[in-house]
Order: sequence, then structure tokens, then C-alpha cells
Amino acid sequence: MKMLSINLLYLSLILVSFIVCTFSESLEHEAEEAPLDSISQWCDTVPHPKPCKYFMARTQGMFIPKEKHEFRRMIVEVALDRAMAAQGHLWMWGEQCANHRERAAWSDCIRLYSHTIYQLNYTLYGLTSNSSFTDFDAQTWLSSSLTNLETCMSGSHDMNVTTFIWPHVSYNVSELISNGLSVNEGLIDDFISSTNGTTTNYPSWVSREERKLLRVSRKLAATRAAFVVSKDRSSPYRTIQSAIDAAARSSIRGRKVIHIKRGIYKENIYVGPYNNDIMLVGDGMRNTIITSSRSAKSGYTTYSSSTAGIDGLRFMARDITFQNAAGPQMGQAVAFRSSSDLSVLYKCAFIGYQDTLFVHSQRQFYKMCYIFGTIDIIFGNAAVVFQNCMIYARIPVYGQANVITAQGRADPNQNTGIVMHGCRIMADEDLKGKTAFITTYLGRPWQEYSRTIIMRSYLGGLVNSAGWMPWKSAGFLSTLYYAEYQNFGPGARLHHRVKWPGYHIITRPNAVSQFSVERFIAGQKWLPETGVPFSPGV
Repeated sequence: MKMLSINLLYLSLILVSFIVCTFSESLEHEAEEAPLDSISQWCDTVPHPKPCKYFMARTQGMFIPKEKHEFRRMIVEVALDRAMAAQGHLWMWGEQCANHRERAAWSDCIRLYSHTIYQLNYTLYGLTSNSSFTDFDAQTWLSSSLTNLETCMSGSHDMNVTTFIWPHVSYNVSELISNGLSVNEGLIDDFISSTNGTTTNYPSWVSREERKLLRVSRKLAATRAAFVVSKDRSSPYRTIQSAIDAAARSSIRGRKVIHIKRGIYKENIYVGPYNNDIMLVGDGMRNTIITSSRSAKSGYTTYSSSTAGIDGLRFMARDITFQNAAGPQMGQAVAFRSSSDLSVLYKCAFIGYQDTLFVHSQRQFYKMCYIFGTIDIIFGNAAVVFQNCMIYARIPVYGQANVITAQGRADPNQNTGIVMHGCRIMADEDLKGKTAFITTYLGRPWQEYSRTIIMRSYLGGLVNSAGWMPWKSAGFLSTLYYAEYQNFGPGARLHHRVKWPGYHIITRPNAVSQFSVERFIAGQKWLPETGVPFSPGV
């Protein structure tokens, strides 16, 4: 099955090659002979000028951009070309894998590079078509493309095979995408302000009926399911994955609703990058449970340990528990991993210990969810907002501290971060009475530009008075962005908080409004049609 999925990725790579060739041909018609100095001047404006100059001169046929948007398109095309070259090399290098650790890291990188190629192509399509895509969308997809490469590297580190994998996939792709992020950042229009917070434009992919699916009761939503999963013989599907696969093969256009009846489903599920508009409806968090026990100590990378892995666009789920039952001694063990753009999780629970909820990339929204864990409970590099969610810290391995968030922003121009709005951070039942002996922090910087904002939330007495925990080194303390705004509760006292340059106590609403649902994930553009209740402002 794993090799079949890899072969499908290879076929998608061939299809992508045709698309990028089409873009390259269009540029050849525009190419003109010009001195290299003109390209150099453009490249001197980006964070990584050397790879820009080298690959621009050799790939773009000396075409000289006249406008910044042309330069941006060229950068993305060059990044795409290098990403395809890197994955092609990686495919061949797969034959050299000598053990399970090398093959596990290699398999992750194959999938992640395929996603990067897809997202770069999607970005190019958005930049060159007369569509509704915006520069803000492009920044999201470029951010995700870069995060994929960081995850490939992280998985290689997990398996201790970095020297085996990374020389064969680097190809300067990260630097080129970083350049694209920098240029695109300067072109982003303030499209959210143009709506004045009053206009809602429903995308063409959402019908009037679909807008009601989260607004209605779960029972009514379940009656609209095209696919039903049950543990008995009352429905055609016994496993959730079989229903997801059937939805992918179906001719249904638009939202594909899968009702998962009450029961404990011991399986790992995966929604692939071309399986869009999937909605899972359970019979309640206590009744519909998806569970598995993959972990770092059982031979999986953090990325591949997830009980549920979601890549398809516009994923939605409600009234389900996602659990990783590996236990606190098994290291990283993800319950739910999402790379789904414009995804919504409503009234769901995520239960694990270390690395429970992997908000990997893209734009995500969580409403009235319950999240349980110990170290880095919520981590990743999505642009994600949690509203009215309950986060419970549990008892970690002896000698370890609890950390609520570990945000992984690696580039200052990535439009990513973790935002908690109106949430509650508390001790789980097993931790109550022991908080004096087990330290709990709000977050720690996983990457150099880590960004986490907690506002108008209840912080229980388990939260350490310093609030935030440094990473292994103190080098990120001036580049991170951590902020608190109008929190309350015994753990919200600010007198003894860290004094890092990157930590901020915000007192004015306009200073934190950039992290609202409306502005941070452009929620007014896509959340209303889902039917999920949300607060657009702060």
C-alpha cells in the first residue's frame, strides 16, 4: 500500500512537470537579451541573493523583469524547477536506503517534496490566472512549501539520518522559496480591509446546503452523509479509511460527508492532497473515537506517527475524538496532523501526550475543541486560530515539564503562528494537586521566528509565573514573537514574566487585531460558509 501511494505521487510529479513546462514556455516568448547586472540588481533585494543570481541566470534565459510581480513569478518558477530536480534525485536515492530509519525519513521527504511541488504550482496558477486568488493566498502556499522542507529535515533528524538525506534534497529550494516569500510580502494587498468587515463572499466551491453542515445539529448533519461507517454490518463501510478512499473515487462534486457511527476505530487514517472537501461527522466526542499508537520510539517520524493525517483542501470534522494511545514514555506521538488549507475542526477532542496536535501548515480554525497532552501539546507552523477551546495538561514523564505550544515559524515572512482566543488552559484530573511539582509553560520557540499569541483566555494556576520556556539555546529570544493580551486567572499574572526582547504584553486592541480571525486567517472570506460559529475580531 505504501509503495502504491508513492507511485501515485510519482504520477502526480509527471503531471506537474507538464504544468511547469507550460509556464516556462510562456516566459521564453518574453525573453530578451540583457546584461546579467540587471538580474543581479533584482536579486540583491532578496534575503538569499547568491542562489537567486545563479539559478535565475541559468534557468530564465536572461529574461529581465520589469515589475516586482514578474520577478516574483520568476522566483517561484525557479524554486519549482529546483524542487522537481531535488525530488527526482531523491527518488533515485531511495534505492540506497539501507535500513528502516533511512527509509522512514526518505518516505516522508518524498511525500513532502511532492506537496511542495503541488503548492508551488498552485501558487503559479494563482499568480498567472485571472482568478480570485490573492497575494495573501500565495503567501500561505509559499509558507507551507517552506514548512514541508523543514519537516523533511526534522524527520531526518528524528531518525538520525540527516547526513544521508539532506545533501540529496537541499538543492537551494529553501533559499529560493524564502526569496519568494520576501518579494510576495511586499506585494500583499490589504484585501481584508477592503471588505470593511461587513461583506461575505461565498466561494464557488460551497453550496448553500454545505454552509449549514456545521451550523445544524450533528444528527441532522449525519443524515446528509453520502458515506456511513459503522462497526457492525449496518453500513457498507467498516473502516473510516475505506470510506475516505471511496469518497476520493466518487463523482460527487463539492462536500463529501462521511458519518462515522459510535465506536472505537483502531486505525490510522489519511486524507490525500487531491481528496478535497472531506467532512467527517461523528456521534460525539465520547462516542466516536479514532485511535492508534504510532510513536517515535516504535520507529516512526513525528510526521508519520499521526493517527490522522490530513492534506486535502477544506477538510472539516465535528464531534470526533482523535487519539494517540502510545503513552507518555514513547516520545513524539501525534494524534492529529493537518496540512489542510481552509480547514475547520468543531467540537473535536485530541488526546495524547508528547506532540498531540500537529498544526503543520496552511490556514486552520479550531472551535470548542478539547486538547490533552504534555510536551509541545500544540505544535507546527500553520496559521491557526483556536477559539473557545479547552487545553488540558497531563502528567509528563518524570523530570519533564509541560509545554502548551511549540510554534515552528522558520522565516520572518511566513504568515504563520498559533493564536488562542477565549480559550482555557487547565490541569487535567491526573495533574490536579501535583502542579506544585510539575512545571507548565505556555510555549517555547521551536524555530527562530516562533510566533504565539494568547488573548482573552483563562490561564489556570498550573502556568509557571515566567510564562514561557526558552528552547535549548537562547538564540531565538530576540527573533520570536510571543504576546499576551487581557488574559485572566491565577496563571495570568504578568509580574514575573520573561524579559525577552521578543515577548510582548499587549494592552491596546488595535495592537492585537492583526491576530484576529478576520485578519490573521482571512476568516471572513471563508468561515461563514462553513456554518461554524466564530468571532471575527478580538
